[in-house]
Amino acid sequence: MSKYKCVIFDCDGVLVDSEPISNRVMVKMANENGASIDIDYAYRNFKGNAFKTCLIQVEALIQKPLPTTFETEFRQRSFEAFQKEIKPIEGVKDVLEQLQIPFCVASSGPENKIRLNLELTGLDSFFKNNVFSCFEIKKWKPEPDIFLHAAKIMGFKPSECVVIEDSLLGVEAANRGGFDVFGFTAQDYKNELKHEATLTFKSMNQLLDLI
Repeated sequence: MSKYKCVIFDCDGVLVDSEPISNRVMVKMANENGASIDIDYAYRNFKGNAFKTCLIQVEALIQKPLPTTFETEFRQRSFEAFQKEIKPIEGVKDVLEQLQIPFCVASSGPENKIRLNLELTGLDSFFKNNVFSCFEIKKWKPEPDIFLHAAKIMGFKPSECVVIEDSLLGVEAANRGGFDVFGFTAQDYKNELKHEATLTFKSMNQLLDLI
């Protein structure tokens, strides 16, 4: 029997392969405003961060404020790209179909983005109302609030839950909240998670055995 009673999934990079798409759009728009960055810079500096934190970084690079329409345009461009390109993380649908304990998703993204990407990848039926967004509570990782909020609404203590994360900020947030956290390392290019997560795994087909 599992020691856990609930699984809390991050969304981007754990359920849906949205990170390459989002980062590509961010790089293009940042460079249109004079940033001169590449996709590697985006993965190193933007992954897991709140959107406003990413904007602050870009503004520091260009040494001026970004246009007030930047976020609206970013959402529009990225949503259009999601509609054409987004896919579920390989193997995650099998995990959700076989998982025998309650689970939910807790993400830094706005709820409409989370729900769009779950719908586009055919994962929305697994989560229904169990979708939690940092925008809902106005607290972002590495603060633990989104995971604490998700656990509370799901009806479990942090010690009864395991968080599945792919970013260092997300792992830190889970640790701060008193959760066990499994680091998904398929895109952990800097090998950051193994020293911070409870344990790490590289393929979704490993996850059920770990839980």
